[in-house]
Amino acid sequence: MKRYSKLFCIPLFIFVIAACRSGRSASGDDGKINVTFVLVNDVYEIAPLEGGKVGGLARVAQLKQQELQKNPNTFLVMAGDFLSPSVYGSLSYNGKKIRGAQMVDAMNAAEFDLVGFGNHEFDISEKEFQERLDSGRFQWIAGNAFHRVDQTAKPFTNNVSKENIPLYYFKTVTDADGTSVRLGFISVVIPSNPAAYVQYTDPVSTAIKNYHQIKDSCDAVVAITHLNIAQDKRLADSLPQLAVILGGHEHDMRFVKQNGVYITKAHSNARSAFVVEVKINKNKKEVATDAKLVYIDDKIAFETKTNAVVQKWTGIANDVYASSGFNASAIIPYNGEPLEGREIYTRSQPTNLTKIIAEAMLFAAPQADAAIYNSGSIRVDDVLNPPLSQYDILRTLPFGGGLIELDLNGNLLIQTLQTSQLKNKNNGGWLQYANISYDEATSKWRLKDQPIDTAKTYRIVTTDFLITGKETNLGFFNANNPGVVKMYPAITAKGDVQADIRLAIIRYLEQRK
Repeated sequence: MKRYSKLFCIPLFIFVIAACRSGRSASGDDGKINVTFVLVNDVYEIAPLEGGKVGGLARVAQLKQQELQKNPNTFLVMAGDFLSPSVYGSLSYNGKKIRGAQMVDAMNAAEFDLVGFGNHEFDISEKEFQERLDSGRFQWIAGNAFHRVDQTAKPFTNNVSKENIPLYYFKTVTDADGTSVRLGFISVVIPSNPAAYVQYTDPVSTAIKNYHQIKDSCDAVVAITHLNIAQDKRLADSLPQLAVILGGHEHDMRFVKQNGVYITKAHSNARSAFVVEVKINKNKKEVATDAKLVYIDDKIAFETKTNAVVQKWTGIANDVYASSGFNASAIIPYNGEPLEGREIYTRSQPTNLTKIIAEAMLFAAPQADAAIYNSGSIRVDDVLNPPLSQYDILRTLPFGGGLIELDLNGNLLIQTLQTSQLKNKNNGGWLQYANISYDEATSKWRLKDQPIDTAKTYRIVTTDFLITGKETNLGFFNANNPGVVKMYPAITAKGDVQADIRLAIIRYLEQRK
């Protein structure tokens, strides 16, 4: 008996020493564990902006690595809107449209972990979306967006792994002392970009349903959402037990505590990221959350692997721009206020950016009485901060297009403007214009401060897309309409300001300095 006791004490003594050296108590698992999430959302640019000072996925990747050094249980999250819109959507590489391939490539290199759909993911075609889904090496989650095939809705599927994109997802994490927890994730998207191949369910009610399906199977539930802030608040009001809402959709950063639940949304284009720490105490069945905003700027280095991918795609894009006569890195002499290009504004009212575009059209067509164009041609969905580069103009109007001059009778001009006013608010068919105004008091349209006369003919400059009649509710605005008295020949010579609306804007800003 005495011999046995002595032999037993030796390994016990060794165990205690080892436990102390490793930072563990002799009792092991303390029931407490911290999990860190690095959140970005609404990222359309892989490279830094504002002369390289802010943003860039290589810096986001570096931030993840820094947080991993502090906590091995760190996960990089994208809360939707990254495949579109982007200037890359209009570019081709190896005979195919890029359409988000550059973003997935960079996200793979940055080692994103969890990704939710955004409404702009469905701007691209079904085939293109499927290719991006198949190539992403991260975990997609889609609670309320389904693949519509032959009038039937089913989960989207990764054709490489042959696995469905799950409605919700579980992940088990363990820390150094052996504490292990099971995390549950739900994810929903606002159904604001309808596409023929997508079918939605209501996002808030679906998120609530999915939460209740998994809440008893995990220690904490995290929501990855791409909703407007009002919907996120409704979700928090309904589910106060959520650990946190990692959100997107708004571009100007939101940090709200609603009904005890933090709602976090970073600035668009990775100008910032939220670092969210979820602290779980299994013994007390408690979950606490801390969050801090980290600005992504030149104080953060570029992570090497991701930066190499970014440089590859930047080089590809620059070659394409150069072939069209643009120098993407060239700075434009503009020192004014930031230019408002977010869709929530440009598709319902004039902004300083929409005015500059219309003024540039008149600069390119000095004989025109007025300019009109569709706000849907503005795809940047961002605020442009000086210094402006030619790339900023390219990403604002990624599809470019030429300018066309028309002689229109006043009746067609009024019909076009009135249709936009009554039917196209908040969609791409909302028209922006120069030298035209609407008198609310008299409900009359004016051109150069004079009422538009239905019997007169006006010379108008517009875009080659708008005159096709393919814009929402504006099918009558086409070259065959009798109200088009004359269409002037299109100017297509490379370098002419009428050949590309983006060149017109650049030249207009250069001469305005």
